[in-house]
Amino acid sequence: MTDLKFEDCLARLEQIVSALEAGNLPLEESLKVFEEGVALARHCGRYLDDAERRIELLVKDEGGATTTRPFAPEGEDEP
Repeated sequence: MTDLKFEDCLARLEQIVSALEAGNLPLEESLKVFEEGVALARHCGRYLDDAERRIELLVKDEGGATTTRPFAPEGEDEP
């Protein structure tokens, strides 16, 4: 699972949620896809945590301090 891209994991997770919400799967199959979904959700969470750490490294100043501020897309004024 470590070689799966975030977007692929998220797409599969959406398929699993739709299948479970439909309620048409037998119990054993529901449990199987639920377990897959939990694993995918954990993988996505780890991927996002890693991305956050990479971003923090990129925004550190010369002194090693990081500052936080709200994200404002280009062209939008900050509040």
